[in-house]
Amino acid sequence: MSVEKIHRVGIIMNGVTGRMGKNQHLLRSIIPIIHQGGISVSDEEIIMPDPILVGRNENKLKVLAAESGIDKWSTDLNGLLQDPKYSVYFDATMTNIRAANIEKAIRAGKNIYCEKPTAMNLEDALRIYNLAIERGVKHGVVQDKLWLPGIMKLKDLIDRGYFGRIFSVRGEFGYWVFEGDTVPSQRPSWNYKKAEGGGIIFDMLCHWQYLLENTFGRVKSLSCLGALHIDKRWDENGNEYQADAEDAAYSTFQIDGANGEIVAHFNSSWQVRVRRDDLLTIQVDGTEGSAVVGLRECWIQPYGATPKPIWNPDIPSSINHFDNWIQVPEQRNYDNAFKVQWELFLRHLVLDEPFQWGLQEGAKGVQFAEKGFESWSGRKWADIPKVI
Repeated sequence: MSVEKIHRVGIIMNGVTGRMGKNQHLLRSIIPIIHQGGISVSDEEIIMPDPILVGRNENKLKVLAAESGIDKWSTDLNGLLQDPKYSVYFDATMTNIRAANIEKAIRAGKNIYCEKPTAMNLEDALRIYNLAIERGVKHGVVQDKLWLPGIMKLKDLIDRGYFGRIFSVRGEFGYWVFEGDTVPSQRPSWNYKKAEGGGIIFDMLCHWQYLLENTFGRVKSLSCLGALHIDKRWDENGNEYQADAEDAAYSTFQIDGANGEIVAHFNSSWQVRVRRDDLLTIQVDGTEGSAVVGLRECWIQPYGATPKPIWNPDIPSSINHFDNWIQVPEQRNYDNAFKVQWELFLRHLVLDEPFQWGLQEGAKGVQFAEKGFESWSGRKWADIPKVI
């Protein structure tokens, strides 16, 4: 049966010449949605994204247009914001200019979809949220880790009551980011500059906020210690510079869980050599069982399969502690996490389906990061009051 109704959604995609905007949002989300024939509403109706690539560097845009097959591009953001063909403004630019861009887009009547953090401080994050409400535009903030296969498997276990009472969560995130002198760096130089919105606390605590609260419960307080382990780096042009934004954060969170308090601890580092199952691993312990999840896989050890270690450092352990874990099978199909949320947002935009991950959630993430800095600077626990 032929498609009779196509909802074309014009999207201004700003910042897609950067690593995240290009790879996750353009090449692995929007283009696959186009190639699959849009988002199916029914046999006769689809939603089809219609993107235009936006950035400051004309040469980079030309190269990206050739690579992606998206032939529409522009360096004139202000002009596009006045173009009625485009109803959505997407932002994956540097953190320090995001809030100003979003505010301009809202005032131009555009719906908003953006990366996080949404702003450099809570005041600005709340301002753009309130402005979106005032102007009546729809809005969404990327919360991609909620749709990672490993996290979805974990959430299924929690919903089925597998753990009993959960009491602890341990997260390890990160990898070694090269300095850029002999081996090219895997991250852009602005990530290591405070003035440009860099630093792992702003980057990763926003992720841990929505991950913890959507999976385990509301975080009521945190303790955070930041660190700058390597302060000399080389930028994209081979120029040496002084890094002044932290490259590691060691954080503990107190969570109001469904069956009592949960203590979570996350180590986040761009200067750690990986010897674990994945770049992100999370261990969850409960009275009836435990689980370890990575980006895609999940392993469980129920109470009845838990070995009984005896502490004796004088002889080799008789237990291989990687045994007695069961790998959770694939029980559904998992798509790219960024693509999944894009599809949900576009359905929200066109069909008015529920979408709970708006600018208010972005503001909570910014507050979380601010509280991390407050804890670090004061060397104390920081309470997290409800702001929305």
